[in-house]
Amino acid sequence: MTELRSILDEAVRQELISPEAGGRLLPFLMERGVGVAQAQPAMAAEGQAWSDTETPRFVRGFHDVLITIGVAVALGGLWGLAALYAVLPAIIVLSEILVRRQRLALPAVSLTIVLFCWTVLLMSFFFKPGTAFFNDIGADMTQFVAGFPIILGLYYARYRVPLALALCIMSALALVLTLLLRLVQWASGDPAFFGNHPMVLAVVFLACALGLFATALYFDLGDRLRRTTRSDIAFWLHLGAAPALLFSVRLLISFDGSWLDVAQSVSIKTPVIVISVAVLMLIGLVIDRRAFVTSGLLSLGFAIYGIFRQGSATVDTYIYTTLIVVGAIVLIIGTGWMPLRRIVLRALPAAISQKLPPAVLAATS
Repeated sequence: MTELRSILDEAVRQELISPEAGGRLLPFLMERGVGVAQAQPAMAAEGQAWSDTETPRFVRGFHDVLITIGVAVALGGLWGLAALYAVLPAIIVLSEILVRRQRLALPAVSLTIVLFCWTVLLMSFFFKPGTAFFNDIGADMTQFVAGFPIILGLYYARYRVPLALALCIMSALALVLTLLLRLVQWASGDPAFFGNHPMVLAVVFLACALGLFATALYFDLGDRLRRTTRSDIAFWLHLGAAPALLFSVRLLISFDGSWLDVAQSVSIKTPVIVISVAVLMLIGLVIDRRAFVTSGLLSLGFAIYGIFRQGSATVDTYIYTTLIVVGAIVLIIGTGWMPLRRIVLRALPAAISQKLPPAVLAATS
């Protein structure tokens, strides 16, 4: 039997009622005889042991998957036959039906991604940012990025898709990044300033990456029990914050300015990347975000690959060894996530741990 509390929580997640209204409705309904199903002691203990606060809400059933497949196929066909401008009305019509009326989660995510891709093509048609934009930040780059927060912000205002707001925030920070880079470039008087001073570029990028992480924490700490859409917004922001932080660290240690040679690491760079990923994994444990940890695993794989590449192992040996090491790390962290979180939270001051998601949620939470 579906519990009354679960029904109210679902209503809050779909923004039918506010979290405060949900909290007041529960005792109101119980006083008038609307019961809440009580779990058996064994079932309650099991639910408490396996409770998890990070449950992405963009997949609610195979019905969503089926509709999403239809959306992808239909829009793919329309994209191939019609002009770019014909895709936007289709996105809006499907969003009105599937997102605003039926409130389907996975189709909402897919339509948001399609809108983001459509915006990339639209901005590319009008503005040509160029391939070496870190060497010469021009007005086209700023204008190219400026379209994303506007379009995605309007989409979120209409359909309230968490991914849309997360992408809007990330694109707004990207716009701030380009403005900062243009300001520094203008103040220096050198159009190729960042090509000659990659460390300054790395510091500016790190500042924006930390800003993205701080924004994700803002949404996370505002919903420590993960019951509202704030948690979903934080999920997507963390998914983008971890790679941004790792990329900025990669820029900081690339003293030669070769910021794309991820797998070509010298002896000092690979250990720094490994330590950075380990720190991000620890942060992910503290804030209870597997998404934050997962997005750094690719960089960890490259770093471990670089370590074995510096040795005398053959190509097949260090490739497969890298897979084994990364897979073992994933399994260890995945299976021992909650025990590890309890250890980490006990080591933190109470003033900090009480603001974070609990290691185990009570059955009535």
